[in-house]
Amino acid sequence: MRRRPLPPVREEVPNSKSWKSVCENEWIIYTLVACVGALTYANSLNGEFVHDDIPAIVSNRDVNSGNPVVQVFKNDFWGTPMSDPGSHKSYRPLTTLSFRLNYALFGFSPWWWHACNVALHAACCVLVARTGALVARLQRPFAALAALLFAVHPIHTEAVAGVVGRADVLACVFFLCSLLLYHGSTGRHRVWASILLAALSMLAKETGLTVLLFNIAFDLYRCWSPLSRISSAIKCRWRGDSMWGRVARVLAALAVLVSVRLALLQGSLPSFSPQDNPPAFHSSFIVRLMTFCYLAAFNWWLLLCPWWLSHDWQMGSIPLVTGAWDPRNLLTCAAIFTLVTLSYRCLIDLELQRHSPVVVGLMLLVIPYLPASNLLVTVGFVVAERVLYIPSVGSVILTAYGVELLWRRANSRWVLFLAAASLVASGVARTHLRNRDWRTRETLLRADLAVLPHNAKLHYNFANFLKDVEQQESAVKHYKEALKLWPSYASAHNNLGTLVTGWSRAEHHFLQALKYNRDHVNAHYNLAKLYRKKNRNTESLKMLERCISLEPRFVQAYLEILNLTEEDEKRAILDKLVELEPSNWEHYLLYGNWMKDRGLLPLALQYYTTAMRLSFSGDTQNHERGKVLSTRAACLAYRSNGQTARVLQMLTRWQAARCGSQPQSARRRAARAWRLRTELAGRAALYARPHAAHTQTTSTCLHHSKLEVSPGSYVNGKHLVKADTRTLLNKNNVRRDIDAILSRDDKNHCQNKDLKKSISISAQYKPTHNKSDTGHKQKSCPLHKKKKIKQPETFTPFVSDHLIQTY
Repeated sequence: MRRRPLPPVREEVPNSKSWKSVCENEWIIYTLVACVGALTYANSLNGEFVHDDIPAIVSNRDVNSGNPVVQVFKNDFWGTPMSDPGSHKSYRPLTTLSFRLNYALFGFSPWWWHACNVALHAACCVLVARTGALVARLQRPFAALAALLFAVHPIHTEAVAGVVGRADVLACVFFLCSLLLYHGSTGRHRVWASILLAALSMLAKETGLTVLLFNIAFDLYRCWSPLSRISSAIKCRWRGDSMWGRVARVLAALAVLVSVRLALLQGSLPSFSPQDNPPAFHSSFIVRLMTFCYLAAFNWWLLLCPWWLSHDWQMGSIPLVTGAWDPRNLLTCAAIFTLVTLSYRCLIDLELQRHSPVVVGLMLLVIPYLPASNLLVTVGFVVAERVLYIPSVGSVILTAYGVELLWRRANSRWVLFLAAASLVASGVARTHLRNRDWRTRETLLRADLAVLPHNAKLHYNFANFLKDVEQQESAVKHYKEALKLWPSYASAHNNLGTLVTGWSRAEHHFLQALKYNRDHVNAHYNLAKLYRKKNRNTESLKMLERCISLEPRFVQAYLEILNLTEEDEKRAILDKLVELEPSNWEHYLLYGNWMKDRGLLPLALQYYTTAMRLSFSGDTQNHERGKVLSTRAACLAYRSNGQTARVLQMLTRWQAARCGSQPQSARRRAARAWRLRTELAGRAALYARPHAAHTQTTSTCLHHSKLEVSPGSYVNGKHLVKADTRTLLNKNNVRRDIDAILSRDDKNHCQNKDLKKSISISAQYKPTHNKSDTGHKQKSCPLHKKKKIKQPETFTPFVSDHLIQTY
């Protein structure tokens, strides 16, 4: 059975126009709708990463190149392995790859990410115009009207203004391309190409697979013929371009793709909680059915009147429909009546097929929404505006066809034109205002709280924001409001426990969180830290072990266990930390410090070197801190081992790395100048020391001879090794000798006045006389009341002083 050709497009164009002018008008329409779609969302380009953008993009190692590209095809949309029981099972590798490409080209500059979303939305507007003209058979001006309504629809703000909504926009691009290729072309391999595009749409988002259902249903509609007319002539041909051949291939591909998608679940379905989708967990089937039907009608109402919008409709936003006399059932009945009426109109017109736009619009409105309706599978949300991106195509086609029917019968068409223009203008204004809400995290939460003040999750998220900006009192207020609206909100109890004052109140909230959610990892962790502060180490260790049993890769728990473990038993935990995060320089620095404390200096230097390599390979602020700490630790280790040449070499390389943006010749000159200044400073200190005969003195004032170590000299009965006069004395040894001398003769006064003529102390070793050095009250020394001896010029090291600070 061959497909019945579609009726010609009804266009009111003068006969004098050529085909070339018609094509030019077609491209003008496409350019117009693309520009309107892009300009409508132009004010979203300055937005930040908000809401789900943080976990799906900023913190996702599949996006920021923390994981290899192959790992993208093994993890879900949020970067969790698909085999993990806690995975959301949302497999969208094509969208993740687009995020990864964004990061490779532009980093985390939000402007470019939003620009990519706007460009994809403009492409969707063009495809909607072409779908309305070629598939729905709208007249070209009304196909353009449908595309304009789609371009400015406020329901799309979550999908376009929110970067993570790219999954829906990208899936819509491939969805419409598959639809157009199947029904709008006559190529030989168009069916297989359409199936390939449907698979790509599924890899962008799971709802893209529904395009195959649409292709089958609309193909059957177009090829429909009364049974009495074809009962004797029907022949099922499975080859060629017959309807049965096309349907068979699409059904086979659909079965294969569904099987592959189910196999990706790896034996477990995504787990949701009553907080995510309360109707799905109600014990009564009638309540669940009435609520889900009302939610479908509510989504249809959002398409018609998108005035009250929110990025989160969970936790009390829409109460359950528990009785037949609930007034909300009127909306459900109205939606069902409209659906039945349109379906009946399509059935009685099945043979003539004069209302193809109604069939196309109705199918596009219903079929893509089925996965989100909770009627087939349970989803993790009540209402989500982003899932209406593809169903809105059907909605605008139905609206445009209604305007077309009125246009044919209207006497005053300019009134209808003004109404359509007002509808488009109001969409632009509402979308523009909604884009402003999506600019920052604060503006989005404040705007949605004004719409849904009884949403416990919005109060919780707003409290998290206030906590991050250090408005603790306001955060506590919103946490309490969230618990008032939803008393069993475990995460709110946990976060409130971190802010309240008093040990007992914090413990109460942590225990309440564990009461409502026994597997709450953060509550176990926070309770363990609380117990450790109270020296209840046994209970703290028990909680930390529970954390690891729930989340084997919980690095913070291992770090807390490291603080509770004896020194001799820390190696196993350090090995585990390095295994969990092999690219974290902090773990190697901890390992190196532990090795140094154990006297294993060569091994400690290896870990310090690895920490330096990892920190210098990153550009974040944390890596900048790692550069300083790891380099300082390595230098101190070399200095304690007496390898000053290695310290000089390492500091030279560190300085060269910091000046990486300078030319190579400038870096060489800087390194040479630093070495020269260091050498000259050493020589100046050497030449500043006099070589006069050593004189015995009992004065508490430091004589220069005390800095010279001669054979046979003793301090506190210990023999000192002869020093090389060509090298500087170690500062630690000098200070220890000074303390020994001062402690032995701390009560004597300066008696030999002739010594002051021969005293010449280098500025590097000249001590400061104060009470904190000896711990005793001393009289002022007349030696220091005389004219100060001219000191040699000092040389400022080339390296910054913050290298030797303690962090």
